[in-house]
Amino acid sequence: MTSTETPSETSPKNASETASETSADASNAHASGTPAAPDAPDTPVALTLPDGRQVPLTTGAEGPMLESWLAFHRATLALKCAGLDDAQTRLASAEPSALTLLGLVQHLAEVERNWYQRVLGGAADLPPVFDEATGYRIDPERGLDDALAVWRREIARGQEVCADHALDDLARVPDDQNMGGLTVSLRWIHLHMIEEYARHNGHADIVRERIDGTAGV
Repeated sequence: MTSTETPSETSPKNASETASETSADASNAHASGTPAAPDAPDTPVALTLPDGRQVPLTTGAEGPMLESWLAFHRATLALKCAGLDDAQTRLASAEPSALTLLGLVQHLAEVERNWYQRVLGGAADLPPVFDEATGYRIDPERGLDDALAVWRREIARGQEVCADHALDDLARVPDDQNMGGLTVSLRWIHLHMIEEYARHNGHADIVRERIDGTAGV
């Protein structure tokens, strides 16, 4: 308001004026080639791909969206192993890399156990599931079914821990780990886990394709 304006000289817009301007804005946006933003659905829409994986949520709250991305990547890892026998999942098919699908499943079971139980849950003394902390070493007595069962168990236990925490809750990484002493939130852990799975699913893409030619998952 300038020094020459008074409250009586400025009146609020009535409903018809507002509606006219809204309509004009929409017309201008259409004329300029800019589509009007669609209304968000009242509830997130869950879509399932032909291979059975659910598409991650595209709208809604942050927590469920992060969890849906994690679920998508977990399902992708399982799909990469589907239809193979134990010998195939032990095959390091992308030489000179020693990575195997069985080793990746074991490794990600350890990663799930570490971030959600040791770090977020505070169980710093929880031992590794397998013989060494990374999970990559292949035990001739353990096959894919056993490794997948352990992996799914660690996921379920981690989800139980997450149920008691909000995204902004903080946890401290144990001193004996690579990022020891770092304080992280559950949000950060979810994002890190999505990155971890995305990276290793890329590895699994190559390993699986070189085993039997399966690609595109």
